[in-house]
Amino acid sequence: MRVLLVGSGGREHALAMMLARSPLLEALIVAPGNPGTARYGRNVAVAVDDVAGLVELALGEGVDLVIPGPEAPLVAGLADACAAAGLACAGPSRAAAALEGSKAFTKSVADAAGIPTARYEHFTDAEAASEFVRRRGAPIVVKADGLAAGKGVVVAESVEEALAAIDMMMRAGGLGASGAEVVIEECLTGREVSLFALCDGLDAVLVGAAQDHKRIGEGDTGPNTGGMGALCPPAGFDRAAQEAAVDVFVRPALAEMVRRGTPFRGVLFVGLMLTEQGPKLIEYNVRFGDPEAQVLLPRLTSDLLAAFAAMSEGRLSEVEFSFADIASVGVVIAGRGYPGAPAKGGVIEGIARAEAIDGVQVFQAATKQVGDVLVGDGGRVLTVCAQRPDLRAARDAAYTAVAEITWADGVFRRDIALKALDAA
Repeated sequence: MRVLLVGSGGREHALAMMLARSPLLEALIVAPGNPGTARYGRNVAVAVDDVAGLVELALGEGVDLVIPGPEAPLVAGLADACAAAGLACAGPSRAAAALEGSKAFTKSVADAAGIPTARYEHFTDAEAASEFVRRRGAPIVVKADGLAAGKGVVVAESVEEALAAIDMMMRAGGLGASGAEVVIEECLTGREVSLFALCDGLDAVLVGAAQDHKRIGEGDTGPNTGGMGALCPPAGFDRAAQEAAVDVFVRPALAEMVRRGTPFRGVLFVGLMLTEQGPKLIEYNVRFGDPEAQVLLPRLTSDLLAAFAAMSEGRLSEVEFSFADIASVGVVIAGRGYPGAPAKGGVIEGIARAEAIDGVQVFQAATKQVGDVLVGDGGRVLTVCAQRPDLRAARDAAYTAVAEITWADGVFRRDIALKALDAA
């Protein structure tokens, strides 16, 4: 098969690595890709949100399957454009991608399907939202309705913090059109986990679960980021609990999407809070998480391309999808200054030394090749991952690999997976 993989992050580097292992793969084209994906395929400089350009590229390359990595092209209608051009796409339609593109839409689906979630209100007027916060008090969660690259959720510990978030999103336009509407919901307490399933309309196959570390600072302090590290499997959320969660949070949502005439086909990411009353839905995303994909995918023991092809054709039940029963830990190295303006241009060395350690992968995201030199070129730049029989050994190996990398501008958390070890 000839495959077009869309994206340029660490998630796409991990996807490229796993797709390259498939005996079905004839050629892999990555748009736009990064220096890491270039090890497994040919990068082509077409932006992820250039839907027309991506379809033109796929047709010109004789592609058999388009695999979207990030959410932006899906919300922009890439799957619809592929269908119109006669191209298979392993991702949901624009209408179905509203599960990630609109927090209010997600809540309406959860309500209709009887899916446990936080109590909430949806607002299009800033003053009404502010009055609601003053009346309800804190802690409370303010969410931009649209896509915000992982930065559209504020867990406000005070009324003042929540009001400031409303001002930033709705009055100052700090998140553009994504923050013009907000969802304000109760603050759930517990442990947060990310559940992943492949879906082909009504059928769903469990991929697994991971735990992200969103805050920039150690001890889960500071602002939210796209993710500073991840681990799998999460403590206290075993395979049986994951399968049960698919029955509660995935299959009813799929049935509701079919009822609405917008069946969901693709990777469904279910953000859950494990509360004292049981798991509750935080959000849906319509793709693999980043950095969750980087820790989940290296554990795969079956053919990822075969699974994606079956998913796109509505025959998931025909393929094997299996993972090794091992632990995986990933540590993100970001550019100093992230999640604000990150330092760029610093030379990165030592990736080969890190990857020489057995069971270690270094996935690239915001990197750039300048001659023979690799430099940092954005926020989250590398994800250093390791797999071992148990979580402690995986964590130790990941940090041993991090120590092999030299990059003056790099910052990372030193406490990834520590809470999980305590819980275990």
